[in-house]
Amino acid sequence: MKKKILFVCTGNTCRSPMAEAVLKHQSDDFEVQSAGLFAQKGADASEGTKNVLRKKGIPIQHQSQPVTPELVEWADYILTMTSQHKQMLITQYEEAATKTFTLLEFTNEQQREIWERLKTAYADLEEKKSQYLSKNKDRMTEEELRKKMHEHIHKDLENIRHLEAKLGTLDIEDPVGGNVDVYMKTFQQIEKNIELLVKKLDNKDK
Repeated sequence: MKKKILFVCTGNTCRSPMAEAVLKHQSDDFEVQSAGLFAQKGADASEGTKNVLRKKGIPIQHQSQPVTPELVEWADYILTMTSQHKQMLITQYEEAATKTFTLLEFTNEQQREIWERLKTAYADLEEKKSQYLSKNKDRMTEEELRKKMHEHIHKDLENIRHLEAKLGTLDIEDPVGGNVDVYMKTFQQIEKNIELLVKKLDNKDK
């Protein structure tokens, strides 16, 4: 059975239809759709997207559509263009959390692992601060508490800074309003990660 892939961006006229067209062009092994969190229904792909795809010999026939509960249920994987898209979609569709990723997160295991470690480090830091504050707030002055707190969480902050320095962007920036070079840069980023996506999903099925 073919895996069902849903690409999601903002308006479903630039990035997600580009990703949909590239994946359809690269492989026949998937069912593919795209949608936008704030998309109108029935809009064409942007001229920049169509021009870049035409230059690369990739066909596209597209009409925009909004994300719907039916699309979310249909998809085996939901791949967003940015972390913000991902968080907004999960907030709206909590049941999709385990199958929703940014495209770059899904194709780059190392970045995904760093991000998971970073989320755990943030949560642990807040818990450590809360426990320390609860235990010591009545024992010290505000200035002493602030100083001791910093000493108490110093290693945690260093670990977070180290992880943040290793974390690359998980976003594919919106080319809307840009020239052909901007759209081509977006295309190249999407194309590279679609190639990685195909390899990863092909390996999962073996």
